[in-house]
Amino acid sequence: MENTAELDRGRSPLVSVEELAKELAGEHPPVLLDIRWQLSAPGGSQGQGGSVGAAEYAAGHLPGAVFVDLDRELAAPPAGAAGGRHPLPDPDLLGAALRRAGVHAGRPVVVYDGGPATAAARAWWVLRWAGHRDVRVLDGGIAAWRSAGQPETSEVPQPAEGDFHPTPGAMPTLDGDRAAELARTGLLLDARAAERYRGEVEPLDPKAGHIPGAVSAPTFENNAEDGRFRPAAELAERFRALGAEGRRIGVYCGSGVTAAHQALALEVAGYPAALYPGSWSEWSTDPARPVATGPERG
Repeated sequence: MENTAELDRGRSPLVSVEELAKELAGEHPPVLLDIRWQLSAPGGSQGQGGSVGAAEYAAGHLPGAVFVDLDRELAAPPAGAAGGRHPLPDPDLLGAALRRAGVHAGRPVVVYDGGPATAAARAWWVLRWAGHRDVRVLDGGIAAWRSAGQPETSEVPQPAEGDFHPTPGAMPTLDGDRAAELARTGLLLDARAAERYRGEVEPLDPKAGHIPGAVSAPTFENNAEDGRFRPAAELAERFRALGAEGRRIGVYCGSGVTAAHQALALEVAGYPAALYPGSWSEWSTDPARPVATGPERG
């Protein structure tokens, strides 16, 4: 169900390489979480993407960063039709993983991936959903960090145990019924590639197409060529053109990962949005749910 709890909308959810380097050199540096991940191949077991990320982390990461596995720690195991391919994590297991990584309720957290922030956005959204109020994404990820000549290490830190205990519900969510209703009465954005929205291809899920009434908004159009997010004013104009002004907004994708990237871009632009965690991987497995194909019709 949709949660209408007011969100903490202070500073930008993005942090630049220069800003982060300065903060890490200060007296009170943020907790750093490495969320590198790749989508598993169709039919692959959960955790394959995290294994790739763990190998990349071992080869080199930001000093002080702790690796967090998206598949195993930022999502529950897939459970058939309910919840899709990346269900929301169990709060107790999530809390234990975050405390092991040194996450504290009162200490800022910065998350990053290889760029352009798909996995990092999932971590940002999950931590915010779990009640952490100060989480930011490194804009451009480790690729931007490397381009700026910042240091890396293969040393694995051993952080002191954190004290963060999740209290889920701080970010708004949708179930299938609410997503369908929002597609009729508000604005439901489909963050997948346009060809998947149109139903021309479907590499992962049992049916091709989109939720009737949803609007195609491929999430990677939120990024500039260098992998960083486009400026807030450009993002705001993009979402205005898609019909965001004055409407309730929801987002979905294949399994709730790139939808978090869309939600992050919307927050940068000043548009709060609810996320459908089950997304198309849940919707398309339910024979009672209608499926639309082809381009959007005005």
